[in-house]
Amino acid sequence: MRLLIMSDTHLPERARELPAALLAELPTADVVIHAGDWVDTATLDLLEARSRRVIGVYGNNDGPALRARLPEIARAGLGGLRFGVVHETGSAQGREQRCARRFPDLDVLVFGHSHIPWDSTAPTGLRLLNPGSPTDRRREPYRTYMTATASDGRLTEVTLHRLPPRTG
Repeated sequence: MRLLIMSDTHLPERARELPAALLAELPTADVVIHAGDWVDTATLDLLEARSRRVIGVYGNNDGPALRARLPEIARAGLGGLRFGVVHETGSAQGREQRCARRFPDLDVLVFGHSHIPWDSTAPTGLRLLNPGSPTDRRREPYRTYMTATASDGRLTEVTLHRLPPRTG
């Protein structure tokens, strides 16, 4: 099962549209995961129209229209793994232990908010993934998103994709 993982798209505030490279991944993804801060419902509508399945949550910048359609925390079984999606996990210091306590029933937790890519594993085995942002790099050198494969209870081919600088 191929996963396309993104967060913090902030459209249309941080960019006018999703990057072409990210949109080109949609047909190859079995599941699109979005960890919040969509800002507009048009992005959710676009992903739902072009994707086989979307799992998303709302973030701190998402208003009532998105909160009415999305949960704060999403859970799903994908490729034999127990996934969770949430927008915020707090500070980087102590994140693995804090998330392992909060989500003891998960194998993988996808989160956003910081716009900083993250891939770590808690002592309990919980894998934590933050894809960064495909539209707003903040202080990071690149705008980013992730892809991965979930199959037979294993998460493999986790790849952080760096997007080229925007022109114009």
